[in-house]
Amino acid sequence: MKKLFLSLALAALTAGGVMAQQAPKAQTATQKAPVTDGLALTFEEAEFNFGDITQGDVVEHVFKFTNTGTQPLVIERVDVTCGCTTPSWTKEPVMPGKTGFVTAKFNSAGKMGQQKKAITVHSNNTDGAKYVYIVTNIKAKSTASAN
Repeated sequence: MKKLFLSLALAALTAGGVMAQQAPKAQTATQKAPVTDGLALTFEEAEFNFGDITQGDVVEHVFKFTNTGTQPLVIERVDVTCGCTTPSWTKEPVMPGKTGFVTAKFNSAGKMGQQKKAITVHSNNTDGAKYVYIVTNIKAKSTASAN
């Protein structure tokens, strides 16, 4: 009983710490981004949830963005929180009104349970770095195949 209580308390503290470190979410796809004078980067979605996956699965999602500014946008680099996530992105300048992408490939090997990974996009955007997130719940192979 003590172990169960301690496990629940630790999980609550960990979840609270993760929530406290999140950056503000970007606009959702239903909101039209206004054209900004200068440099602006607007993602269609700020977060993507893969749902339940099996430990060892490799999943990938493409985050699409639009240059809602009036000047060419260049992604300088994309940072991830761990080696389990591999990013790729539009390398050439994105002209005003045009779209680009940031792809996040997540390898769930060695991971279990709820995961939320931040992808930090650094560009010449006036607002500084932008954040997008991938979320998933990783189940053990035996648990996932039994369901």
